[in-house]
This record gives sequence, structure tokens and C-alpha cells, in this order.
Amino acid sequence: MTVYNSYSDVELTMLLKRGDLTAFTEIHNRYYGILYSHAYRRLSDHEEVKDILQELFTWIWNNRESNSLSPNLPAYLYTSVRNRILNFFKHSKVRADYISSFQRFSENKVPAADEEIRLKQLIAIVEAGISMLPPQMRLIFEMSRNEQLSHLEIAEKLGISSLTVKKQVNNSLKILRVKLGVYHFMLFF
Repeated sequence: MTVYNSYSDVELTMLLKRGDLTAFTEIHNRYYGILYSHAYRRLSDHEEVKDILQELFTWIWNNRESNSLSPNLPAYLYTSVRNRILNFFKHSKVRADYISSFQRFSENKVPAADEEIRLKQLIAIVEAGISMLPPQMRLIFEMSRNEQLSHLEIAEKLGISSLTVKKQVNNSLKILRVKLGVYHFMLFF
């Protein structure tokens, strides 16, 4: 390894293109600290700087044969780091815009399109279930829910006991729960 530290950047680049891992290690050791300082001045985040440099050196190794590294290796490395930092800022802005947009959306409390469709489907299923109830039970249920009459008021209007009304409402709810249970499961899961 001591021989490699005396090689020029051009010699190291040629050896790297041939797959010489020691040449790659020498390039890494020679420029990592300088590139780290350069990147840290712009990002001030140790982990992000490490990630950027890791990505750069990984890319260099993986593309060593097809990559035409500049004869001016330091300029190439600085430019590569700068471009990766710019991409980081660009990606951060996109992420921040997305988060901001999502927060504005969630604050509006407007139901999503699919939520409205599911609500309409559920209403249609409930109405279909109510229409399938026996006529007297349906009438009592609709008076209870749609007209919001008490059991006593329904009993007086229909000339039946309030216990019968209560029993009919409870039976209606049981029937609807059974019918809606399957549909509700299919709609929302």
C-alpha cells in the first residue's frame, strides 16, 4: 500500500479502471477527508455527508470500467460531490413541498373521492336493506329514524303498544346489522 501513495492521480485512475482495489482504496483515503469537509460546509449534517460520500465512492467503484474519470481527479470528485449535494437539496425541497401539501390537505378535512363513493355505496346498501324489511317493520323503522319520532309517538300514531314499536325497531336494527356487516366488511377492507 505504501507504493500506491506515491502514485499520481492519473496512475491511480488507470489502475482503478483495471479493477485494482488498492488503487481505489488509495483514492478513497486521499480524498475522503477533503471531500467530507467540503460537503459538510454546505450540509452541516454528518450522516447526510457520509451517505453522499458513500454513494459517490460506491458509484465510482461500480462504474470503474465504463466511467471516464477526468484526468483532473480532484475536480471530478468535487463536482460529483457538489452535484450530489444539489440533488439532496432538490429532493429535500420536493419532500418538504409534499409534506406541506399533505398537511394542507389533511387540514381541509374534505373527504377523499373514494371516501365519498364508499359513503354513497353504504347509503345505497342501507336503503336497500330498509326496503327489504317487512312493511310494518319498515314503516316503524322509518318513522323512528327519518321522522325521529319516539316510540310512544309512533305507538299513538299507529295505534299499537310502545313495546311493540320498541321490539320492531330492535328487530329492524338486528336485520340491518347482519346485512350491513358483510357489505361493510367488503367496502372498507
